[in-house]
Amino acid sequence: MSNVLLEVRELTTKYVTRFREDVYAVDHVSLKVEEGKTLGIAGESGCGKSTLALSLMGYYFPPLHYISGDILINGKNISKMKPDDIRKSVLGNEIAYIPQAAMNALNPTRRIIHFIEDVMQAHELYITKKDIYNRARELFETLGLPEEVLHKYPVELSGGMKQRTVIAVSVLLLPKVLIADEPSSALDVTSQKMVIKMLRQLMEKGLISSLIFITHELPLLYNVTDDIMVMYAGQIVEKASSKDAVFDPLHPYAKGLMGSIIVPESGLRDVKLTAIPGVPPNLKNPPAGCRFAERCKYVRPDCRTSSVHLRDVNDTRTYRCILPENELRDIYAKEVAQNG
Repeated sequence: MSNVLLEVRELTTKYVTRFREDVYAVDHVSLKVEEGKTLGIAGESGCGKSTLALSLMGYYFPPLHYISGDILINGKNISKMKPDDIRKSVLGNEIAYIPQAAMNALNPTRRIIHFIEDVMQAHELYITKKDIYNRARELFETLGLPEEVLHKYPVELSGGMKQRTVIAVSVLLLPKVLIADEPSSALDVTSQKMVIKMLRQLMEKGLISSLIFITHELPLLYNVTDDIMVMYAGQIVEKASSKDAVFDPLHPYAKGLMGSIIVPESGLRDVKLTAIPGVPPNLKNPPAGCRFAERCKYVRPDCRTSSVHLRDVNDTRTYRCILPENELRDIYAKEVAQNG
């Protein structure tokens, strides 16, 4: 029987602007992450990926506010816990977060080991500096980082090395779930490969039990994750196995997202690139029907007025569209035939 480490039920969070306007960046999102599994979250900028990550950590600092739903981490419902209790008993131990622009997360005025000491002593009050150093050295060596990095300032490290250092620091307390938010962005291809390799090592060596990998590059997730969840305008529009999400996307947005990216994988190299027209809706006043309707070339009149719920295809696949699966597949097949 699988062990669910993270379960999210109908989570809704919002931003409140300085004009007191509500922006629902995460709207009734549900997901599960099992032990030993990796979940990818994809979507264009502004779709709610990073807000979801912050929400999963219980980082509700204005202008971000929790509205409703449950977040269960290893059985603990953190949505019912006080912020101080989350910080003391959950963050770092049960779940950890690698933020966007992680290369800037390190204090530039302190050596890496001193930054690590601050982190460790915040969670383990009576741990000695010698024990901290030994634990950090062993972890760095396990992950292929030289011991000398511990004695350097962030400015002395390359971008890729800083990124890998932040990842190492994030797993010092051996969290069950690690959330990596755009961990390979702003890196060259070689550094990206090293970061991805390091994330795999965390799983292989048992330093983390499960991984959530967030990116706007959907094909990148194919090589890292077991399942992929595609977000659009604060909602889940498709969830499927990595293979299905990349090679056989069902939702029109997921299909458009794949069609707008250059993919090196065999079978997709010769696919003609296409852009998704328009821009995402303003979440201060989201449309009544499908949020993708104004950009969808398959739109029907009902799409703009009817409530659109997730449809179950099987135990591992869901999508949000008023069109049945067979109708969507017929449409896609006709397009392929017309384009030769």
